[in-house]
Amino acid sequence: MTGIVLFAIALVCLFLGYSVAFTFAGVSLLVGIYVLGVDLFAFMPYRIMSIMENTILMAVPMFIFMGIVLQKTGLAERLLESAAKLFGSIAGGVAISTIVVGALLAASTGVVGASVVAMGVISLPVMLKNNYHQPTATGVICASGTLGQIIPPSIILIILGDVMGVPVGDLFRAAVIPGALLIVVYSLYILLLGKFKPEYCPPIQVNEKKSELIVQALKDIVPPLILILTVLGSIFSGIATPTESSAIGAVGAVILSIFYGTFSFGKINEISKETVKVTSMVFAVLIGATAFSMVFSYSGSEYIIEDFFMELPGGKWTFIALAMLAILILGFFIDFIEIAFLVVPILMPVAIALDINLVWFAILISMNLQTSFLTPPFGFSLFYLKGVAPKYLKTSTIYKGVIPFIIMQILVLLLVIFFPEQLILN
Repeated sequence: MTGIVLFAIALVCLFLGYSVAFTFAGVSLLVGIYVLGVDLFAFMPYRIMSIMENTILMAVPMFIFMGIVLQKTGLAERLLESAAKLFGSIAGGVAISTIVVGALLAASTGVVGASVVAMGVISLPVMLKNNYHQPTATGVICASGTLGQIIPPSIILIILGDVMGVPVGDLFRAAVIPGALLIVVYSLYILLLGKFKPEYCPPIQVNEKKSELIVQALKDIVPPLILILTVLGSIFSGIATPTESSAIGAVGAVILSIFYGTFSFGKINEISKETVKVTSMVFAVLIGATAFSMVFSYSGSEYIIEDFFMELPGGKWTFIALAMLAILILGFFIDFIEIAFLVVPILMPVAIALDINLVWFAILISMNLQTSFLTPPFGFSLFYLKGVAPKYLKTSTIYKGVIPFIIMQILVLLLVIFFPEQLILN
């Protein structure tokens, strides 16, 4: 009963708009002292110390820094402009280039906000100027930006790896095919739209020669691609841990900014401050969530949850269905970090008791959380795009645009649920 009260109060506070970190910490403190006594929190310093000594979590600020460097120094802009010109002469070409660059940004940043804002600033005006169907244009940008949730090095995969006790390298490897499948499905949708409804995504006029466009595209795409392959290749081959590879990525992003002539100490100072802000938010939530999970666990609530699921007919499939549904519904209202720290620790003991492959389960959660970025009314990608979109573009237009992509994400999620051996790399 204590766990239900704890969970309910936390959700109500989050819905009312209170700070996530302080909600977790404050509710845990009040409920914990009232039910279990103040002595419970004598363990809290040890838990905070274990967070501080966790080398896996060191990758989070490094990958955030890497992503912000690529955004602030104009490297993401170069990628988008080159790809748009290269594919723009075919129906849906700019939309496809947005998907491709969204995937590249996802693989080089893992930060959804940075990708959506970059593409919203650069690709959206081009599509609107060339009479793209407004919902289609906005939907492509929002969906492409969320690829950072599943394509390595995803921040959420690092967090899930820590919360679930699964090697992050295994999660990165397992996410490759589902991420690639999403890119293919999005691109096929745009190609079919261009064929059957060409007025929705017409080709654009490109004046440069094809050979010039290819040379420019190679200059803009190959160096970041080398960085991505270096970071992910070092992890997959076992040469470096995700933490070590994140440092390579951070340094590599700075070297790229020097290579393209966009480096300045002023920008690095600004990027560093932005990295500290985002990282502080993540770790503040983590500390609050640690207090929450401690109270939840010591109250015996995790055993009640486990017994409830174990008694349901259907075994692991009923659990998977209910867990995915709960995460999908919560994603309509609260952030992916909150879900990762609030819900996943509750589901973990049940998954272990049902002998569910935790790597597979983590990928399912990550893909589901990706959908939460698109689901109205509080999908973060929708608000990131609205913040940089022209004022005449209505929020309802963005809502309409993401619906086909939400359906596609759910379909791919179902494929990963039913065909794990074919779609998850071991």
